[in-house]
Amino acid sequence: MNVILCEDVDNLGFMGEQVKVAGGYARNYLLPRKLAVVADSASAAQIEHEMRIIKKREEKRRVELTEVSKGIAKLTVEFITKASDEGKLFGAITTLHIAKKLKELGYEVNRKKIKLSEPIKSLGDHAITLQLGAGVEATVTVNVTPETVPETEAPTEEEAATEAEAPAEEVTEEAQTE
Repeated sequence: MNVILCEDVDNLGFMGEQVKVAGGYARNYLLPRKLAVVADSASAAQIEHEMRIIKKREEKRRVELTEVSKGIAKLTVEFITKASDEGKLFGAITTLHIAKKLKELGYEVNRKKIKLSEPIKSLGDHAITLQLGAGVEATVTVNVTPETVPETEAPTEEEAATEAEAPAEEVTEEAQTE
Protein backbone atom coordinates (compact mmCIF):
# COMPACT_ATOMS: atom_id res chain seq x y z
CA MET A 1 0.00 0.00 0.00
CA ASN A 2 1.35 3.43 -0.90
CA VAL A 3 1.07 6.12 1.77
CA ILE A 4 2.32 9.66 2.19
CA LEU A 5 3.87 10.30 5.59
CA CYS A 6 2.39 13.13 7.64
CA GLU A 7 5.21 13.03 10.19
CA ASP A 8 8.72 11.65 10.40
CA VAL A 9 8.53 7.94 11.23
CA ASP A 10 11.63 6.19 12.54
CA ASN A 11 13.03 3.53 10.19
CA LEU A 12 10.45 4.42 7.52
CA GLY A 13 10.84 7.94 6.18
CA PHE A 14 10.36 11.64 6.56
CA MET A 15 7.29 13.85 6.36
CA GLY A 16 5.99 14.28 2.80
CA GLU A 17 7.61 11.14 1.40
CA GLN A 18 5.55 8.57 -0.43
CA VAL A 19 6.48 5.09 0.78
CA LYS A 20 5.23 1.58 0.18
CA VAL A 21 4.26 -0.31 3.34
CA ALA A 22 2.33 -3.45 4.23
CA GLY A 23 -1.43 -2.96 4.28
CA GLY A 24 -1.80 -4.05 7.91
CA TYR A 25 0.93 -1.69 9.06
CA ALA A 26 -0.82 1.19 7.31
CA ARG A 27 -4.35 0.32 8.50
CA ASN A 28 -3.45 -0.61 12.08
CA TYR A 29 -0.63 1.78 12.90
CA LEU A 30 0.02 4.64 10.48
CA LEU A 31 -3.52 5.71 9.54
CA PRO A 32 -5.16 5.61 13.02
CA ARG A 33 -2.31 7.66 14.50
CA LYS A 34 -2.50 10.11 11.59
CA LEU A 35 1.13 9.46 10.73
CA ALA A 36 0.25 8.90 7.06
CA VAL A 37 -2.52 9.25 4.47
CA VAL A 38 -3.29 6.78 1.71
CA ALA A 39 -1.79 7.92 -1.58
CA ASP A 40 -4.44 6.14 -3.67
CA SER A 41 -7.42 7.45 -1.73
CA ALA A 42 -7.78 10.88 -3.27
CA SER A 43 -6.75 12.95 -6.23
CA ALA A 44 -3.35 14.56 -6.37
CA ALA A 45 -4.87 17.95 -5.52
CA GLN A 46 -6.41 16.57 -2.33
CA ILE A 47 -3.08 15.08 -1.25
CA GLU A 48 -1.27 18.35 -1.95
CA HIS A 49 -3.86 20.18 0.14
CA GLU A 50 -3.37 17.76 3.03
CA MET A 51 0.39 18.16 2.78
CA ARG A 52 0.10 21.96 3.03
CA ILE A 53 -2.01 21.56 6.16
CA ILE A 54 0.45 19.06 7.60
CA LYS A 55 3.43 21.32 6.89
CA LYS A 56 1.71 24.29 8.58
CA ARG A 57 0.94 22.14 11.64
CA GLU A 58 4.52 20.87 11.67
CA GLU A 59 5.95 24.39 11.45
CA LYS A 60 3.73 25.52 14.34
CA ARG A 61 4.88 22.51 16.37
CA ARG A 62 8.52 23.26 15.53
CA VAL A 63 8.16 26.82 16.85
CA GLU A 64 6.58 25.56 20.09
CA LEU A 65 9.29 22.94 20.56
CA THR A 66 12.00 25.53 19.93
CA GLU A 67 10.62 27.59 22.81
CA VAL A 68 10.54 24.49 25.03
CA SER A 69 14.12 23.63 24.05
CA LYS A 70 15.29 27.10 25.12
CA GLY A 71 13.75 26.50 28.56
CA ILE A 72 15.25 23.03 28.86
CA ALA A 73 18.70 24.24 27.79
CA LYS A 74 18.81 26.50 30.86
CA LEU A 75 18.14 23.57 33.21
CA THR A 76 20.61 21.62 35.26
CA VAL A 77 19.16 18.32 36.41
CA GLU A 78 20.75 17.32 39.69
CA PHE A 79 21.12 13.84 41.11
CA ILE A 80 22.52 13.10 44.56
CA THR A 81 23.55 9.49 44.82
CA LYS A 82 25.94 7.17 46.60
CA ALA A 83 29.39 6.98 45.10
CA SER A 84 32.77 5.49 45.83
CA ASP A 85 35.85 7.53 46.76
CA GLU A 86 37.04 7.20 43.15
CA GLY A 87 33.90 8.93 41.86
CA LYS A 88 32.09 5.87 40.52
CA LEU A 89 28.40 5.52 41.27
CA PHE A 90 26.83 2.60 43.08
CA GLY A 91 24.27 1.99 40.34
CA ALA A 92 23.69 4.26 37.35
CA ILE A 93 21.61 7.20 36.15
CA THR A 94 19.47 6.08 33.18
CA THR A 95 17.11 7.76 30.74
CA LEU A 96 14.20 6.78 33.00
CA HIS A 97 15.71 8.70 35.93
CA ILE A 98 16.35 11.74 33.74
CA ALA A 99 12.79 11.66 32.33
CA LYS A 100 11.31 11.51 35.85
CA LYS A 101 13.42 14.48 37.01
CA LEU A 102 12.43 16.49 33.94
CA LYS A 103 8.77 15.69 34.63
CA GLU A 104 9.20 16.97 38.20
CA LEU A 105 10.62 20.18 36.73
CA GLY A 106 7.60 20.56 34.43
CA TYR A 107 8.91 19.14 31.14
CA GLU A 108 7.27 15.99 29.75
CA VAL A 109 9.92 14.17 27.72
CA ASN A 110 9.62 10.61 26.47
CA ARG A 111 12.57 8.61 27.81
CA LYS A 112 13.15 7.16 24.35
CA LYS A 113 13.89 10.67 23.09
CA ILE A 114 16.74 11.09 25.57
CA LYS A 115 19.95 10.20 23.75
CA LEU A 116 22.32 8.57 26.19
CA SER A 117 24.96 6.26 24.73
CA GLU A 118 25.29 4.43 28.03
CA PRO A 119 24.01 4.99 31.57
CA ILE A 120 25.84 7.60 33.64
CA LYS A 121 28.15 5.85 36.12
CA SER A 122 30.41 8.67 37.28
CA LEU A 123 30.18 11.91 39.24
CA GLY A 124 30.28 15.31 37.56
CA ASP A 125 28.46 17.22 34.84
CA HIS A 126 27.20 15.39 31.76
CA ALA A 127 25.67 17.02 28.66
CA ILE A 128 22.67 15.00 27.46
CA THR A 129 20.85 15.53 24.15
CA LEU A 130 17.05 15.40 24.01
CA GLN A 131 15.27 14.94 20.68
CA LEU A 132 12.02 16.80 21.20
CA GLY A 133 10.64 16.11 17.72
CA ALA A 134 10.18 18.03 14.48
CA GLY A 135 13.96 18.19 14.14
CA VAL A 136 14.35 20.13 17.39
CA GLU A 137 17.01 19.07 19.87
CA ALA A 138 17.92 20.41 23.29
CA THR A 139 20.91 19.83 25.51
CA VAL A 140 20.43 19.52 29.25
CA THR A 141 23.17 19.33 31.86
CA VAL A 142 22.97 16.43 34.30
CA ASN A 143 24.95 17.08 37.48
CA VAL A 144 25.71 14.01 39.61
CA THR A 145 26.99 14.71 43.12
CA PRO A 146 27.90 12.28 45.89
CA GLU A 147 25.56 11.68 48.79
CA THR A 148 27.07 12.88 52.05
CA VAL A 149 25.98 12.41 55.65
CA PRO A 150 25.20 15.79 57.24
CA GLU A 151 27.73 16.70 59.93
CA THR A 152 24.97 17.42 62.45
CA GLU A 153 23.84 13.79 62.33
CA ALA A 154 27.20 12.05 62.19
CA PRO A 155 29.29 12.42 65.35
CA THR A 156 32.97 13.08 64.88
CA GLU A 157 35.51 10.53 66.08
CA GLU A 158 36.29 12.62 69.19
CA GLU A 159 32.60 12.93 70.14
CA ALA A 160 32.07 9.20 69.68
CA ALA A 161 35.06 8.42 71.93
CA THR A 162 33.86 10.91 74.59
CA GLU A 163 30.33 9.42 74.61
CA ALA A 164 31.70 5.90 75.02
CA GLU A 165 33.84 6.91 78.05
CA ALA A 166 31.13 9.00 79.79
CA PRO A 167 29.29 7.27 82.64
CA ALA A 168 25.61 6.56 82.17
CA GLU A 169 23.28 9.16 83.67
CA GLU A 170 21.50 8.18 86.82
CA VAL A 171 17.74 8.45 86.79
CA THR A 172 16.37 10.31 89.79
CA GLU A 173 12.94 9.88 91.29
CA GLU A 174 11.90 13.32 90.05
CA ALA A 175 12.72 12.42 86.46
CA GLN A 176 10.75 9.19 86.74
CA THR A 177 7.60 10.97 87.98
CA GLU A 178 7.64 13.54 85.22
